[in-house]
Amino acid sequence: MFLEINNASYIEDYKIELQFNNGETWLVDLQNELNGTVFTPLKDKSVFRDFSIVFNTIEWRNGADFAPEYLYE
Repeated sequence: MFLEINNASYIEDYKIELQFNNGETWLVDLQNELNGTVFTPLKDKSVFRDFSIVFNTIEWRNGADFAPEYLYE
């Protein structure tokens, strides 16, 4: 089974609650994962909380994303 994110909700700071297609819900904290040029803008919390689900994972307006498998781990 390929992991997909069915729903995502911003919680606080750099935390997002993710609902996966396997029925599990996880709270992920991405504060220490925002490394590299594409993730630098996400350190601004107003930018970080503005994401959507695109191609079965979360994606920000600048194109930054994380693979569902990475978020699951």
